[in-house]
Amino acid sequence: MHYANSWTAQSAQPQAQARSLLRRAIAASALGNATEWFDYGIYAYGLSYISAALFPGSTAQATLFALATFAISFLVRPLGGLFWGPLGDRLGRKHVLALTIILMSVATLLVGLVPTYASIGWWAPAILVALRMIQGFSTGGEYGGAATFMAEYAPDKKRGFCGSFLEFATLSGFSLGAFLMLGCSVVLGNTAMHSWGWRLPFLIAAPLGLIGFYLRSKLEDTPVFRELEQSMHKEQHSCVTLKALLRDYWKPLIQLGGLVVALNVVNYVLLAYMPTFMQKQLGMSDNMSLLVPLIGMLAMMVFLPFAGTFSDRVGRKNVWWFSLIGLFVAAIPMFLLMKLGLVGAFLGFAVLGLLYVPQLASISAMFPAMFPTQVRYAGMAIAYNLSTSIFGGTAPMANQWLVAHTGNALVPAYYMMAACVVGAIALIFVPETRGCSLRGQGIPGKQEVVL
Repeated sequence: MHYANSWTAQSAQPQAQARSLLRRAIAASALGNATEWFDYGIYAYGLSYISAALFPGSTAQATLFALATFAISFLVRPLGGLFWGPLGDRLGRKHVLALTIILMSVATLLVGLVPTYASIGWWAPAILVALRMIQGFSTGGEYGGAATFMAEYAPDKKRGFCGSFLEFATLSGFSLGAFLMLGCSVVLGNTAMHSWGWRLPFLIAAPLGLIGFYLRSKLEDTPVFRELEQSMHKEQHSCVTLKALLRDYWKPLIQLGGLVVALNVVNYVLLAYMPTFMQKQLGMSDNMSLLVPLIGMLAMMVFLPFAGTFSDRVGRKNVWWFSLIGLFVAAIPMFLLMKLGLVGAFLGFAVLGLLYVPQLASISAMFPAMFPTQVRYAGMAIAYNLSTSIFGGTAPMANQWLVAHTGNALVPAYYMMAACVVGAIALIFVPETRGCSLRGQGIPGKQEVVL
């Protein structure tokens, strides 16, 4: 009996160590996502204060400048993907991710320290533009690397569940930033916020980045990457990796780009554009137009792990089909429901948000599995960021312009439906990767599935 108990304890110890390592890998990956979207949250919800402090001209002109500066980070993201992606396939995932989270958090921190336009003139917006470019450049290597890092650490049969926590962190970071900015506004008042209070949430980025850097630097690189490195099959130069990626894997690059059109058009319409839509088109108050999406995001967070687990059981493509078809069918009815008042706005947003959850929950497991190990980081970073830059980051601006010029408040619904069609076309050609191993130099989905 003593020997049996001893053997059981010894066999349980490696399992406990493996679970602990997995939790730390998920936390290290997720903190980068949270830091990235924390920045978006505080910038979006503090836009009026930032524009007044750092830009000249009337309120409308300053706001336009601030929005354009925000968009700059998206324009730079593909360049970051081109730089960080091949580097992550050459040097390893953890080294690049440690650098990107520090760059992101430092850039966000420094935004809160930029002197006002009244103090240094045009240097204020110039510094802000430079910091937003640094933020966008580092973000270009963040999500693709974080998803790759998590996916290569996660067990094949639980990759959807593990990956859902990256998106949980995405919504957590955005919500934390938004609530912090709103909380400071309520506590400090309008005068103090315009004077100095808007800077406080930006300072929180420093500890977030340091914690993420510590976690990432203490972990070994992913087992999948270490196996490839030991087998001496990895690419020796980043330019060769990029060339091989474009030559040999253009099909998954296009497929991923199409899926990201659906993913991020819906994402930025629901999360970034919805407050403007509710205020301008539905006539809701400033506070309610901000609170409705935030409450909706909190509800989405609850369901993310369940949707990730469901994708492990029924497959990534099946949950994506459910989401794309559901959003296509429900878009117009839910936008019409939002026009009926506050309760309708809550219900309409909640339905669309919950239909979007299956996509969001499964991407961190699905997207990295579209590429083999030697080009996985680069493939994710380049395709994801290029499509996001063109279609995702421009969705709020495009919707606002189209609504203003057509007078049709249903334009966002049509926009989402068109994006879902693009995503559906791409999804037809994407292989199912549920339970597939990410090891080796072959594209997952053509390998044996773990049952």
